[in-house]
Amino acid sequence: MLNLNDIYYFVQVVDKKGFSAAGKALSMPKSSLSRRVMDLEAHLGARLIQRTSRRFLITDAGIEFYQHAQAMLAEAEAAEQSVKRRLTEPQGAVRITCSVAIAQFALADLLPRFISLFPKIDIVEHATNRYVDLVEEGFDLALRAHSQPLPDSSLIRRPIAPTPWGLFAGERYIAQHGMPTAPADLRHHNGILLKGQTSEGRWELRNNRDESIAIPFKPKLCSDDILTLKKAAGAGVGIVALPRYLCKTEVLQGTLVPVLSEWTAGNAMITLLVPSRRGLLPSVRTLTHFLAKELQAAITGQCDNIDGANILPPNPPPTILQVAP
Repeated sequence: MLNLNDIYYFVQVVDKKGFSAAGKALSMPKSSLSRRVMDLEAHLGARLIQRTSRRFLITDAGIEFYQHAQAMLAEAEAAEQSVKRRLTEPQGAVRITCSVAIAQFALADLLPRFISLFPKIDIVEHATNRYVDLVEEGFDLALRAHSQPLPDSSLIRRPIAPTPWGLFAGERYIAQHGMPTAPADLRHHNGILLKGQTSEGRWELRNNRDESIAIPFKPKLCSDDILTLKKAAGAGVGIVALPRYLCKTEVLQGTLVPVLSEWTAGNAMITLLVPSRRGLLPSVRTLTHFLAKELQAAITGQCDNIDGANILPPNPPPTILQVAP
């Protein structure tokens, strides 16, 4: 590889029309400057400058190399300036990866608002349910929902918000099958399972008295798509366990009803990950701070009142509160 410094010195010698003038401009001994150009010539295997005591001549090879060297140095300067501009104000592209559910239900409203606040930042979002290696695949940050501790890694982690899960069913299903009043009643109900790989599912419930119970069920529907499960529950297929923040709109609209609201069906956490704190561009840092604040507020707001009777439709039909025989 050519030494970029030697190329720079060669261009300065040509621009100043001699080693003495270039040495003065660079505050560099003439002999040192001459040696750097000689090293460049040795690497290229061609004479670039003819040196005599009276004349300073550039060879044909030197002229052609000089033209390319000027363009190379201009590109190097442009590259340096582009990074410096990114370091002085948030701009450029930020690549973010997250699950499909987080993209649909948490970021769909937040990212457009972020872009309106920071128009010089471009967002590249990659929504997938597979595990993504941030460093290997070149992502600036990730959002991951998890119920177990994340595996040890060199990634920098920032917890964003807890995401408690609850049980939900459609009004029509409750009207037909009755509202469970205790976990044991779930044994008589149809279930809908997220990420089901087998024909068996299990609801693991816990209340604020730290009591827990596991209820097995045979699911009517298994899917790894939360939107499909939520629509199936609203259509009356059965009872589903979902993150509460995903269901507030449907509860307010009356298409979903909380089931056994004093019990949680699991606890998870959304965590923000970045490869490293060092060298974090302002654009990435700005999006990180925005998501830490706004995503937490959005999820907390979506979970508010989900487990209270005040969110149920006014004057619900008596059949909604019937207990299954």
